[in-house]
Amino acid sequence: MQLVIGNKNYSSWSMRPWLLLTHFGLEFEEIRIALFKEGFKHTLAHYSPSLRVPVLIDDGLTVWDSLAICEYVSETYLEGRGYPTDRMARARCRSYCNEMHSGFMTVRSQLPMNIRARRRVQFGPELENECRRLEQIWTEARGQFGAQGDYLFGEFSIADCMFAPVVMRFTSYGVVLSDTARAYVQTILANPAVQAWCEAAVVEPEVVPDYEIGESLT
Repeated sequence: MQLVIGNKNYSSWSMRPWLLLTHFGLEFEEIRIALFKEGFKHTLAHYSPSLRVPVLIDDGLTVWDSLAICEYVSETYLEGRGYPTDRMARARCRSYCNEMHSGFMTVRSQLPMNIRARRRVQFGPELENECRRLEQIWTEARGQFGAQGDYLFGEFSIADCMFAPVVMRFTSYGVVLSDTARAYVQTILANPAVQAWCEAAVVEPEVVPDYEIGESLT
C-alpha cells in the first residue's frame, strides 16, 4: 500500500489519511511530492488522475480524495472502525466529516495550514462565523460523546482526521476557543501520529509564499 502526499507543512488534505493509517498502525509506503515546485504535476501524474494529493494505491487500485481514502481504509483494513459503531453516532460523524470536506472555504483560504508558523491575521465576520461553527461542532460532539473518550466521538475516528488540519490552523493563528474546544485541540496535538506528522513538517525545506500569510509572531 502506497500513500502519495504533498508537503507535510502545508498539505491539509494529505494529513487526513496519513493520520488514519498511522494511528491504527497500518503499514504503508509514503511517497512525498513537494508541491508547487517546477515539474511537480508531471511527477504527480504518475500517481494521481486528478493531479492532486492525496492518492492511495493498494493492490492495483487507485483511490484519490482524502475522505474517499479514509473510508476505503476503514472498510478494507479496520472493519469499519474509522466510524463509530452506533448507527446514530455514525450518521452524525459522517455529517460532520462531509461538512468539513465541502465547506469552510474562508477558513481554508484565509487560514492556510502552515504548521511551523505562528502568525497573526485579521478576522472578518465570515471567517469568524466559520471558526465559531467549527467550535460548535467540536463542542456538540464532545458534549454528547465525551464520556466515551477524548476524541470527538470518544474513540479516534475519521472525524478527527478530517478536523486535525483545522487544529493545526487554529494553533498557527491563535484562534480563541472555548474550554471544551481548547481541550479537544490539546487531545489532537497530543496524538502520537499528529506529533510525528508535525515533527516532519517543521523540518521540511520548502517554503510556499502563498501560504506564509499574516504577521509573524516569531
